Amino acid sequence: MAVVAGVDSSTQSCKVELRESATGQLLGSGQAPHPPTTPPVSEQDPAAWWQALKVAFAEACDRADTPPGAVRAIAIAAQCHGLVLQGADGQVLRPAKLWNDLTSAPQAKAMVRDTGSAFWAQAVGSVPTAAFTITKLAWMAEHEPAILAEAARACLPHDYLTWKLTGRSVTDRSEASGTGYYASHEGRYRTDLLQEFGGAGGLALPEVLGPAEFAGYASGAAAELGLPADAVVGPGAGDQHAGALGIGIGPGDLLFSLGTSGVTMTVTDHSVHDPTGWVDGVSDATGRYLPLVCTLNATKVTDWFRSILGVSFAEFDELALSVAPSERTLTLAAFFDGERTPDLPRAVGILGGLTTASTRAQLARAAVDGVAMGLLEGVDGIVRCGADVGGRVVVTGGGAHSAAYRQSLADFLGRPVVVADTGDAAARGACLQAAAVLAGACVDHVKEQWRPAELAVTEPGDQVPSQVRRLYRELASYRQVDR
Repeated sequence: MAVVAGVDSSTQSCKVELRESATGQLLGSGQAPHPPTTPPVSEQDPAAWWQALKVAFAEACDRADTPPGAVRAIAIAAQCHGLVLQGADGQVLRPAKLWNDLTSAPQAKAMVRDTGSAFWAQAVGSVPTAAFTITKLAWMAEHEPAILAEAARACLPHDYLTWKLTGRSVTDRSEASGTGYYASHEGRYRTDLLQEFGGAGGLALPEVLGPAEFAGYASGAAAELGLPADAVVGPGAGDQHAGALGIGIGPGDLLFSLGTSGVTMTVTDHSVHDPTGWVDGVSDATGRYLPLVCTLNATKVTDWFRSILGVSFAEFDELALSVAPSERTLTLAAFFDGERTPDLPRAVGILGGLTTASTRAQLARAAVDGVAMGLLEGVDGIVRCGADVGGRVVVTGGGAHSAAYRQSLADFLGRPVVVADTGDAAARGACLQAAAVLAGACVDHVKEQWRPAELAVTEPGDQVPSQVRRLYRELASYRQVDR
């Protein structure tokens, strides 16, 4: 039995899964936290990612009763967009700016102002926001030019961890397409954009690998994990892209990922270019495209409401689900810590419809519905780009455990919502990729072999009153609020 490892190095923690390469059977998993961050400034030391990976990997091996030396392949999925700057000796020069660091919002705004959003959508598939790596480089050029001048290489979190494993500077299409300086539909870096807008045209960039292309052997710092030097390393992927792979979604399927951030996405065979900036036309981890919409505010919104109401997770769900359709009169625009989509870095949350008769249950329902409606606005944007979303509706992430979230999405869509048996979807996707690279197989072929079972199906209930979504759009239209 060949064992493969998949890593999900997300914003909050590192999760590692060990799986049997032929069937995808889960053998064991481990987890370790990352340092907490609070936007608008959100930075982490990449050394903390590596330390968490070591702890999580050791725990996964222990729970799987598998020695590290038995792992034959590994791949890394990680949080997207973050900027890691390395010197000529490979040393990290400063803490990494993460995807949810909003300090480069002025640089993003200037880029779009100077060229127009349609230019960026056509050039790289997405309109820059503060999340994109190119805006973080522009921030560095303006605020820390000496460090930028010292930098020899720019990479992303998953690239850095793969470099730690192999000593090679590589990435994949899914991650490169979220930088703002890689045109995946043309298969090339746009170093001209990097020079003109990021002020960093001379930086070395990782080689972009295909979906199942060999990234190297575990001959670098991988020895710290106990991996054998001939263990195969996959190209890796962004965490959302790896999650889509792990869940097994294909063209037409609609996936909602409910974590700290909220993401809605589908798979297409053609590239997507949205001049409004709502939809990121990025690549997926199979060689196709993954048009997606990402919001900054998802489960952290309901966690905040839960803490204010002083209830457990189960009690919060019970409260939210107890509200009859006719009583869904409160509406939340959940832009708590600024927002990425729509691009409102200084926005705050707005709750509408309050009366002296409003109840605790209605507050809970409004919190869930507000997050859901933000994601549904994203679905509308994807449809406007010509993507088919008539397939399965699947929900993943921590929020997938919430019956209230599943019911809210099913009610608004009028379609069944499925939860698949994936474990950590991104770690599973990374395992799947590692298995494909180890076998020299097509990722799509392994994806079909590993297709997860459905754990739960939530059918739509009563129709949500139309004024709920209408009021949501009115509240969202208030846009920026000074803080």
